Amino acid sequence: MRNAKISIRFFDDREVRAIWDEENAKWWFSVLDIVAVLTDQDDYSKNRNYWKYLKAKLKKENSQVVSATTQLKFLAPDGKRRFADMLDYSGIIALGKEFPGKKANRFIEWFTYSDESIDGKSKTKAYALFESTFINSLEIGSTKGLQQIHAYLFGGLYDFAGQIRQKNISKGVFQFAISRFLCSTLNEIEAMSENTFDEIVNKYIEMNIAHPFMEGNGRSTRIWLDLILKKRLKKCVDWSKISKQDYMNAMMQSPTKSCVLKTLLEKALTTKINDHEMFMKGIDYSYYYEENV
Repeated sequence: MRNAKISIRFFDDREVRAIWDEENAKWWFSVLDIVAVLTDQDDYSKNRNYWKYLKAKLKKENSQVVSATTQLKFLAPDGKRRFADMLDYSGIIALGKEFPGKKANRFIEWFTYSDESIDGKSKTKAYALFESTFINSLEIGSTKGLQQIHAYLFGGLYDFAGQIRQKNISKGVFQFAISRFLCSTLNEIEAMSENTFDEIVNKYIEMNIAHPFMEGNGRSTRIWLDLILKKRLKKCVDWSKISKQDYMNAMMQSPTKSCVLKTLLEKALTTKINDHEMFMKGIDYSYYYEENV
């Protein structure tokens, strides 16, 4: 599958990678990633050996899990793309049942739920944004442009998709911009310069403090940031280089100590602004940042 769409899901902070099969309209998931999750093992060789043993055992039992397995090229630890065993949605559910314990049950519950949640459906829309003509008509760096992104991601999922909030919201002890002053605040943010990296990140920080929507601010604003960086600097952020904890810590400090976030983002900048896999990976990590927050 050349130029295949690759998606990353996260379970207990571990990656579960998948490849989209256009012909059959379904995702194929990495068996070794699932084995790593369910055995809580980081060693690639041990996971490979465990799957080799389990596969032989299941084959003797004439299990459908083995017959449902296919091979597709995936990135190996040595950095090369090699053929790896993959299973589709029902295959992964069947594989999960071969592992005892509460963790396997929790994994199956997460796996069956994730794509049907609001975030799962919104994430599918975010993937589609890259290939849509709509992305070329967005107003870059404006409040309207951010509203357009939010409406695209959450249209049909939230009745307030694309609408500026009229209620006050907070996270923990931090109070976001007061709703009755929000329109003037957003006008001020929109007028901010965005010609240099520092200016662009300053604008991003202020938009985060404003938090113009009732829900879905982070996911929308990270796309908004990348589009500004792409337009002004011909760069975007490789979000896969930024851990969830580092990002959340930097964002919490950003209103008073912007240098932490700037350093984090600058180290992760890439010129691969038109790379499909980079965009998809960015969406995966962006949605991951919001899990259980």
